[in-house]
Amino acid sequence: MNRTSVSRRSCLAAAAAGLALPSWATASTDPIRLALIEGLSGPFANAGEAVWRNLLWATERVNARGGVRLPGGNRPLNLVRFDSKGNTDEALAQLKGATDQRISVILQGNSSAIAGALIDALNKHNEREPSRRALFLNYSAVEPALTNERCSFWHFRFDAHADMRLAALTEVMKSDTRTQKVYLIGQDYSFGQHVVKQARAMLAAKRPDIEIVGEELHPMGRVKDFLPYANKIRASGAQAVVTGNWGNDLTLLVKAVRDLGLQVKFYTFYGNALGVPAAIGEAGVGSVMAVAEWHPNAGGKASDNFVKQFRQRFPDPKDDYLHARLQSAVEMVVAAMEKARSTKAGAVARALEGMSYDGRALGGIHSGVMRMQDHQLQQPLYVSVMDKAGKEGVAFDVEGSGFGFRSVRRFEAAELSMPSTCRMVRPAA
Repeated sequence: MNRTSVSRRSCLAAAAAGLALPSWATASTDPIRLALIEGLSGPFANAGEAVWRNLLWATERVNARGGVRLPGGNRPLNLVRFDSKGNTDEALAQLKGATDQRISVILQGNSSAIAGALIDALNKHNEREPSRRALFLNYSAVEPALTNERCSFWHFRFDAHADMRLAALTEVMKSDTRTQKVYLIGQDYSFGQHVVKQARAMLAAKRPDIEIVGEELHPMGRVKDFLPYANKIRASGAQAVVTGNWGNDLTLLVKAVRDLGLQVKFYTFYGNALGVPAAIGEAGVGSVMAVAEWHPNAGGKASDNFVKQFRQRFPDPKDDYLHARLQSAVEMVVAAMEKARSTKAGAVARALEGMSYDGRALGGIHSGVMRMQDHQLQQPLYVSVMDKAGKEGVAFDVEGSGFGFRSVRRFEAAELSMPSTCRMVRPAA
Protein backbone atom coordinates (compact mmCIF):
# COMPACT_ATOMS: atom_id res chain seq x y z
CA MET A 1 0.00 0.00 0.00
CA ASN A 2 1.45 3.38 -0.92
CA ARG A 3 1.67 6.38 1.37
CA THR A 4 -1.09 8.23 -0.51
CA SER A 5 -3.53 5.39 0.08
CA VAL A 6 -2.61 5.35 3.75
CA SER A 7 -3.22 9.11 4.02
CA ARG A 8 -6.65 8.86 2.36
CA ARG A 9 -7.73 5.91 4.51
CA SER A 10 -6.57 7.73 7.64
CA CYS A 11 -8.64 10.75 6.66
CA LEU A 12 -11.74 8.61 6.01
CA ALA A 13 -11.30 6.94 9.40
CA ALA A 14 -10.91 10.31 11.09
CA ALA A 15 -14.02 11.63 9.40
CA ALA A 16 -16.02 8.57 10.45
CA ALA A 17 -14.88 9.09 14.03
CA GLY A 18 -15.90 12.73 13.96
CA LEU A 19 -12.31 13.97 14.30
CA ALA A 20 -11.00 17.20 12.79
CA LEU A 21 -9.26 16.74 9.45
CA PRO A 22 -6.14 18.60 8.29
CA SER A 23 -7.13 21.38 5.90
CA TRP A 24 -5.68 19.63 2.85
CA ALA A 25 -7.85 16.55 3.50
CA THR A 26 -11.04 18.50 2.77
CA ALA A 27 -9.92 19.44 -0.75
CA SER A 28 -10.37 17.09 -3.69
CA THR A 29 -6.68 17.29 -4.57
CA ASP A 30 -3.91 14.71 -4.72
CA PRO A 31 -0.65 14.93 -2.78
CA ILE A 32 2.33 16.55 -4.46
CA ARG A 33 4.90 13.79 -4.76
CA LEU A 34 8.62 14.41 -4.29
CA ALA A 35 11.03 11.70 -5.46
CA LEU A 36 14.14 11.05 -3.36
CA ILE A 37 16.66 9.22 -5.57
CA GLU A 38 19.43 8.18 -3.24
CA GLY A 39 21.65 5.30 -2.14
CA LEU A 40 19.36 3.72 0.45
CA SER A 41 21.29 0.44 0.35
CA GLY A 42 24.96 -0.31 -0.25
CA PRO A 43 28.10 1.25 1.27
CA PHE A 44 26.59 4.71 1.79
CA ALA A 45 23.12 3.64 2.93
CA ASN A 46 23.58 5.40 6.28
CA ALA A 47 24.03 8.73 4.46
CA GLY A 48 20.98 8.07 2.27
CA GLU A 49 18.77 7.17 5.23
CA ALA A 50 19.96 10.27 7.08
CA VAL A 51 18.85 12.41 4.15
CA TRP A 52 15.51 10.58 4.08
CA ARG A 53 14.83 11.44 7.73
CA ASN A 54 15.62 15.12 7.14
CA LEU A 55 13.39 15.39 4.11
CA LEU A 56 10.60 13.38 5.73
CA TRP A 57 10.60 15.77 8.69
CA ALA A 58 10.54 18.75 6.33
CA THR A 59 7.49 17.40 4.47
CA GLU A 60 5.76 16.54 7.74
CA ARG A 61 6.14 20.12 8.95
CA VAL A 62 4.62 21.48 5.73
CA ASN A 63 1.71 19.05 6.00
CA ALA A 64 1.16 19.87 9.68
CA ARG A 65 0.53 23.50 8.79
CA GLY A 66 -1.97 22.54 6.10
CA GLY A 67 0.14 21.63 3.09
CA VAL A 68 0.94 23.67 -0.02
CA ARG A 69 -1.53 26.51 -0.58
CA LEU A 70 -2.65 26.33 -4.20
CA PRO A 71 -5.71 27.34 -6.22
CA GLY A 72 -8.36 24.68 -5.73
CA GLY A 73 -7.23 23.78 -2.24
CA ASN A 74 -4.24 22.95 -0.10
CA ARG A 75 -2.21 19.89 -1.10
CA PRO A 76 0.02 17.73 1.11
CA LEU A 77 3.54 16.63 0.24
CA ASN A 78 4.34 12.94 -0.22
CA LEU A 79 8.02 11.92 -0.19
CA VAL A 80 8.63 8.78 -2.27
CA ARG A 81 11.79 6.64 -1.95
CA PHE A 82 13.77 5.51 -5.00
CA ASP A 83 16.88 3.48 -4.13
CA SER A 84 19.79 4.16 -6.49
CA LYS A 85 22.06 1.84 -4.47
CA GLY A 86 24.69 4.56 -4.92
CA ASN A 87 25.02 3.59 -8.60
CA THR A 88 24.73 5.96 -11.55
CA ASP A 89 22.96 3.55 -13.89
CA GLU A 90 20.47 2.63 -11.18
CA ALA A 91 19.90 6.31 -10.39
CA LEU A 92 19.07 6.96 -14.05
CA ALA A 93 16.64 4.02 -14.05
CA GLN A 94 15.00 5.42 -10.91
CA LEU A 95 14.74 8.85 -12.53
CA LYS A 96 12.85 7.29 -15.43
CA GLY A 97 10.57 5.54 -12.97
CA ALA A 98 9.85 8.80 -11.18
CA THR A 99 9.15 10.78 -14.36
CA ASP A 100 7.02 7.93 -15.73
CA GLN A 101 4.89 8.42 -12.60
CA ARG A 102 4.72 12.14 -13.42
CA ILE A 103 6.60 13.16 -10.29
CA SER A 104 7.79 16.69 -10.96
CA VAL A 105 10.30 17.25 -8.13
CA ILE A 106 13.46 15.11 -7.91
CA LEU A 107 15.84 15.28 -4.93
CA GLN A 108 19.38 13.87 -4.84
CA GLY A 109 22.76 14.90 -3.50
CA ASN A 110 25.05 12.11 -2.31
CA SER A 111 27.52 11.99 -5.24
CA SER A 112 28.32 14.70 -7.74
CA ALA A 113 28.89 12.06 -10.41
CA ILE A 114 25.32 10.83 -10.05
CA ALA A 115 24.03 14.41 -9.89
CA GLY A 116 25.76 15.25 -13.17
CA ALA A 117 24.22 12.22 -14.87
CA LEU A 118 20.77 13.14 -13.54
CA ILE A 119 21.11 16.71 -14.80
CA ASP A 120 22.01 15.53 -18.31
CA ALA A 121 19.18 12.99 -18.36
CA LEU A 122 16.64 15.47 -17.02
CA ASN A 123 17.63 18.09 -19.60
CA LYS A 124 16.89 15.56 -22.37
CA HIS A 125 13.69 14.34 -20.74
CA ASN A 126 12.31 17.84 -20.24
CA GLU A 127 13.02 18.79 -23.83
CA ARG A 128 11.49 15.58 -25.14
CA GLU A 129 8.50 15.46 -22.78
CA PRO A 130 7.37 19.05 -22.08
CA SER A 131 4.13 17.84 -20.46
CA ARG A 132 6.08 15.77 -17.90
CA ARG A 133 8.93 18.09 -16.96
CA ALA A 134 10.61 17.83 -13.58
CA LEU A 135 12.92 19.90 -11.35
CA PHE A 136 16.09 18.65 -9.68
CA LEU A 137 16.75 19.88 -6.13
CA ASN A 138 20.37 19.14 -5.20
CA TYR A 139 21.12 19.26 -1.46
CA SER A 140 24.75 18.07 -1.32
CA ALA A 141 26.39 17.32 -4.68
CA VAL A 142 28.93 20.12 -4.53
CA GLU A 143 31.20 19.79 -7.57
CA PRO A 144 31.36 23.42 -8.83
CA ALA A 145 30.90 22.45 -12.49
CA LEU A 146 27.24 21.61 -11.80
CA THR A 147 26.43 25.32 -11.49
CA ASN A 148 29.13 26.48 -13.87
CA GLU A 149 29.72 24.91 -17.29
CA ARG A 150 27.13 22.17 -16.63
CA CYS A 151 24.44 24.46 -15.23
CA SER A 152 20.83 23.74 -16.10
CA PHE A 153 17.57 25.66 -15.82
CA TRP A 154 16.08 22.55 -14.20
CA HIS A 155 18.78 22.14 -11.52
CA PHE A 156 18.96 24.08 -8.22
CA ARG A 157 21.75 23.59 -5.68
CA PHE A 158 20.98 24.27 -2.02
CA ASP A 159 24.44 23.45 -0.65
CA ALA A 160 27.51 25.65 -0.95
CA HIS A 161 29.70 24.21 -3.70
CA ALA A 162 33.13 22.76 -2.99
CA ASP A 163 35.12 25.93 -3.72
CA MET A 164 32.93 27.95 -1.34
CA ARG A 165 33.41 25.33 1.38
CA LEU A 166 37.16 25.16 0.73
CA ALA A 167 37.41 28.94 0.82
CA ALA A 168 35.98 28.90 4.35
CA LEU A 169 38.23 26.06 5.53
CA THR A 170 41.39 27.56 4.07
CA GLU A 171 40.61 30.95 5.61
CA VAL A 172 40.68 29.22 9.00
CA MET A 173 43.87 27.34 8.04
CA LYS A 174 45.41 30.65 7.05
CA SER A 175 45.58 31.65 10.73
CA ASP A 176 46.71 28.21 11.91
CA THR A 177 50.41 29.09 11.82
CA ARG A 178 51.47 25.91 13.63
CA THR A 179 50.42 23.81 10.66
CA GLN A 180 53.29 23.62 8.16
CA LYS A 181 52.74 20.22 6.51
CA VAL A 182 49.44 19.12 4.97
CA TYR A 183 48.25 15.84 3.43
CA LEU A 184 45.47 15.91 0.82
CA ILE A 185 43.24 12.84 0.39
CA GLY A 186 39.94 12.26 -1.39
CA GLN A 187 37.62 9.83 -3.10
CA ASP A 188 38.61 9.08 -6.68
CA TYR A 189 35.73 10.63 -8.61
CA SER A 190 34.97 14.09 -9.94
CA PHE A 191 34.21 15.73 -6.59
CA GLY A 192 37.10 14.16 -4.67
CA GLN A 193 39.52 14.99 -7.46
CA HIS A 194 38.33 18.59 -7.52
CA VAL A 195 38.70 19.05 -3.75
CA VAL A 196 42.30 17.80 -3.78
CA LYS A 197 43.22 20.01 -6.74
CA GLN A 198 41.56 23.15 -5.37
CA ALA A 199 42.84 22.65 -1.83
CA ARG A 200 46.37 22.66 -3.21
CA ALA A 201 45.69 25.84 -5.22
CA MET A 202 43.97 27.72 -2.38
CA LEU A 203 46.64 26.82 0.17
CA ALA A 204 49.36 27.93 -2.25
CA ALA A 205 47.64 31.31 -2.55
CA LYS A 206 46.84 31.82 1.13
CA ARG A 207 49.66 29.94 2.86
CA PRO A 208 52.61 29.56 0.47
CA ASP A 209 54.71 28.45 3.44
CA ILE A 210 52.67 25.25 3.80
CA GLU A 211 54.24 22.11 2.33
CA ILE A 212 51.91 19.59 0.69
CA VAL A 213 53.53 16.35 1.84
CA GLY A 214 51.07 13.92 0.25
CA GLU A 215 48.29 13.77 -2.29
CA GLU A 216 46.10 10.68 -2.52
CA LEU A 217 42.93 9.50 -4.27
CA HIS A 218 41.32 6.22 -3.26
CA PRO A 219 38.45 4.13 -4.68
CA MET A 220 35.08 5.42 -3.56
CA GLY A 221 33.07 3.16 -1.26
CA ARG A 222 35.30 0.13 -1.75
CA VAL A 223 38.09 0.55 0.81
CA LYS A 224 37.39 -1.42 4.00
CA ASP A 225 40.77 -0.86 5.66
CA PHE A 226 42.27 2.63 5.59
CA LEU A 227 45.32 1.64 7.63
CA PRO A 228 47.65 1.75 4.58
CA TYR A 229 46.52 5.34 3.93
CA ALA A 230 46.95 6.23 7.61
CA ASN A 231 50.49 4.84 7.49
CA LYS A 232 51.24 7.07 4.50
CA ILE A 233 49.96 10.07 6.43
CA ARG A 234 52.20 9.14 9.37
CA ALA A 235 55.24 8.64 7.14
CA SER A 236 54.69 12.04 5.49
CA GLY A 237 54.97 13.92 8.78
CA ALA A 238 51.73 15.74 8.06
CA GLN A 239 50.29 17.91 10.81
CA ALA A 240 46.91 18.28 9.08
CA VAL A 241 44.75 16.42 6.60
CA VAL A 242 42.34 18.10 4.17
CA THR A 243 39.59 15.86 2.78
CA GLY A 244 36.23 16.04 1.11
CA ASN A 245 35.49 12.42 2.04
CA TRP A 246 31.98 11.64 3.24
CA GLY A 247 30.04 8.70 4.66
CA ASN A 248 31.93 5.56 5.64
CA ASP A 249 34.97 6.64 3.60
CA LEU A 250 35.48 9.47 6.07
CA THR A 251 34.59 7.49 9.19
CA LEU A 252 37.01 4.67 8.35
CA LEU A 253 39.78 7.11 7.42
CA VAL A 254 39.68 9.04 10.70
CA LYS A 255 39.34 5.80 12.67
CA ALA A 256 42.49 4.40 11.03
CA VAL A 257 44.42 7.59 11.82
CA ARG A 258 43.17 7.49 15.41
CA ASP A 259 44.18 3.83 15.78
CA LEU A 260 47.76 4.81 14.91
CA GLY A 261 47.68 7.48 17.60
CA LEU A 262 48.52 10.26 15.15
CA GLN A 263 48.10 13.83 16.39
CA VAL A 264 46.88 15.46 13.19
CA LYS A 265 44.16 17.97 12.47
CA PHE A 266 41.39 17.10 10.04
CA TYR A 267 39.91 19.86 7.89
CA THR A 268 36.75 18.24 6.52
CA PHE A 269 33.54 18.94 4.68
CA TYR A 270 31.53 16.37 6.64
CA GLY A 271 33.41 15.46 9.82
CA ASN A 272 30.55 16.48 12.11
CA ALA A 273 28.22 13.49 11.59
CA LEU A 274 27.63 9.91 10.45
CA GLY A 275 29.87 8.23 13.00
CA VAL A 276 32.98 10.37 12.66
CA PRO A 277 32.94 11.99 16.16
CA ALA A 278 32.40 8.62 17.86
CA ALA A 279 35.07 6.98 15.70
CA ILE A 280 37.78 9.47 16.56
CA GLY A 281 36.78 10.16 20.18
CA GLU A 282 39.01 12.24 22.43
CA ALA A 283 41.62 12.56 19.69
CA GLY A 284 39.22 14.77 17.75
CA VAL A 285 38.87 17.44 20.43
CA GLY A 286 40.29 20.63 18.99
CA SER A 287 41.47 18.70 15.93
CA VAL A 288 38.50 17.87 13.67
CA MET A 289 37.10 20.82 11.73
CA ALA A 290 33.94 20.80 9.64
CA VAL A 291 32.23 23.31 7.39
CA ALA A 292 28.47 23.59 6.90
CA GLU A 293 25.65 26.07 6.37
CA TRP A 294 24.61 25.58 10.02
CA HIS A 295 25.35 23.23 12.90
CA PRO A 296 23.49 22.24 16.10
CA ASN A 297 25.61 24.52 18.32
CA ALA A 298 25.29 27.59 16.10
CA GLY A 299 23.53 29.12 19.08
CA GLY A 300 20.40 31.11 19.79
CA LYS A 301 16.91 30.13 20.89
CA ALA A 302 15.66 29.40 17.36
CA SER A 303 18.59 27.11 16.59
CA ASP A 304 18.32 25.27 19.92
CA ASN A 305 14.57 24.73 19.44
CA PHE A 306 15.19 23.44 15.93
CA VAL A 307 17.56 20.78 17.28
CA LYS A 308 15.24 19.80 20.12
CA GLN A 309 12.26 19.40 17.78
CA PHE A 310 14.23 17.16 15.43
CA ARG A 311 15.40 15.01 18.33
CA GLN A 312 11.84 14.66 19.56
CA ARG A 313 10.87 13.37 16.12
CA PHE A 314 13.89 11.05 15.87
CA PRO A 315 14.97 10.25 19.45
CA ASP A 316 17.44 7.47 18.62
CA PRO A 317 20.97 8.96 18.84
CA LYS A 318 22.06 7.05 15.73
CA ASP A 319 19.45 9.01 13.76
CA ASP A 320 20.92 12.34 14.86
CA TYR A 321 21.80 13.98 11.54
CA LEU A 322 20.30 17.40 10.94
CA HIS A 323 21.15 19.96 8.28
CA ALA A 324 19.33 23.23 7.64
CA ARG A 325 19.90 23.09 3.88
CA LEU A 326 17.74 19.96 3.50
CA GLN A 327 14.93 21.67 5.37
CA SER A 328 15.27 24.92 3.44
CA ALA A 329 15.25 23.08 0.08
CA VAL A 330 11.75 21.82 0.83
CA GLU A 331 10.61 25.14 2.26
CA MET A 332 11.86 27.07 -0.77
CA VAL A 333 10.27 24.78 -3.35
CA VAL A 334 6.98 24.99 -1.43
CA ALA A 335 7.24 28.79 -1.41
CA ALA A 336 7.96 28.71 -5.15
CA MET A 337 4.88 26.57 -5.84
CA GLU A 338 2.73 28.94 -3.83
CA LYS A 339 4.22 31.96 -5.59
CA ALA A 340 3.73 30.35 -9.02
CA ARG A 341 0.27 29.06 -7.99
CA SER A 342 1.28 25.90 -9.79
CA THR A 343 3.26 22.67 -9.46
CA LYS A 344 4.42 22.70 -13.10
CA ALA A 345 8.20 22.46 -13.25
CA GLY A 346 8.75 25.49 -15.50
CA ALA A 347 6.59 27.80 -13.40
CA VAL A 348 8.15 26.62 -10.14
CA ALA A 349 11.68 27.02 -11.55
CA ARG A 350 10.99 30.61 -12.54
CA ALA A 351 9.59 31.33 -9.08
CA LEU A 352 12.69 29.82 -7.44
CA GLU A 353 15.09 31.93 -9.50
CA GLY A 354 16.28 34.87 -7.42
CA MET A 355 14.19 33.81 -4.41
CA SER A 356 15.29 35.06 -1.00
CA TYR A 357 14.88 32.76 1.98
CA ASP A 358 14.83 34.19 5.50
CA GLY A 359 14.52 30.98 7.54
CA ARG A 360 11.21 32.04 9.06
CA ALA A 361 9.61 28.67 8.34
CA LEU A 362 12.38 27.03 10.39
CA GLY A 363 11.87 29.38 13.32
CA GLY A 364 14.45 31.89 12.16
CA ILE A 365 17.53 29.86 11.27
CA HIS A 366 19.42 29.79 7.98
CA SER A 367 19.01 32.20 5.09
CA GLY A 368 20.06 32.53 1.49
CA VAL A 369 19.35 33.75 -2.02
CA MET A 370 18.96 31.43 -5.00
CA ARG A 371 21.18 33.22 -7.52
CA MET A 372 19.37 33.54 -10.82
CA GLN A 373 22.47 33.27 -13.00
CA ASP A 374 23.44 29.73 -12.03
CA HIS A 375 20.87 28.43 -9.49
CA GLN A 376 23.53 28.29 -6.76
CA LEU A 377 22.23 29.19 -3.31
CA GLN A 378 24.27 31.98 -1.73
CA GLN A 379 24.31 31.36 2.02
CA PRO A 380 26.38 31.84 5.19
CA LEU A 381 28.77 29.05 6.27
CA TYR A 382 30.15 28.01 9.64
CA VAL A 383 33.49 26.39 10.35
CA SER A 384 33.27 24.45 13.61
CA VAL A 385 35.64 22.32 15.67
CA MET A 386 34.99 19.16 17.68
CA ASP A 387 34.86 19.46 21.48
CA LYS A 388 33.39 17.72 24.49
CA ALA A 389 29.67 18.17 25.02
CA GLY A 390 28.98 20.50 27.91
CA LYS A 391 31.92 22.76 27.20
CA GLU A 392 31.15 26.40 26.43
CA GLY A 393 29.49 26.60 23.01
CA VAL A 394 28.76 22.84 22.87
CA ALA A 395 25.24 22.42 24.24
CA PHE A 396 24.49 19.45 21.97
CA ASP A 397 26.59 16.40 21.23
CA VAL A 398 26.46 14.42 17.98
CA GLU A 399 24.84 10.98 17.71
CA GLY A 400 25.11 10.39 21.46
CA SER A 401 28.91 10.40 21.20
CA GLY A 402 29.54 12.84 24.02
CA PHE A 403 31.25 15.13 21.51
CA GLY A 404 29.85 18.05 19.59
CA PHE A 405 31.07 21.00 17.53
CA ARG A 406 31.48 24.65 18.49
CA SER A 407 31.71 27.56 16.11
CA VAL A 408 35.14 28.77 15.09
CA ARG A 409 34.02 31.31 12.52
CA ARG A 410 30.86 32.31 10.68
CA PHE A 411 31.19 33.57 7.12
CA GLU A 412 28.52 35.72 5.52
CA ALA A 413 27.31 34.72 2.08
CA ALA A 414 29.03 37.70 0.45
CA GLU A 415 32.42 36.62 1.84
CA LEU A 416 32.28 33.29 -0.02
CA SER A 417 30.30 34.21 -3.13
CA MET A 418 32.16 33.28 -6.31
CA PRO A 419 31.67 34.19 -9.96
CA SER A 420 30.03 31.65 -12.23
CA THR A 421 30.75 30.64 -15.82
CA CYS A 422 27.14 29.44 -16.25
CA ARG A 423 25.41 30.36 -19.49
CA MET A 424 21.86 29.46 -18.57
CA VAL A 425 19.60 28.28 -21.39
CA ARG A 426 16.00 28.96 -20.38
CA PRO A 427 13.06 27.34 -22.17
CA ALA A 428 10.67 29.62 -24.00
CA ALA A 429 7.70 28.28 -22.01
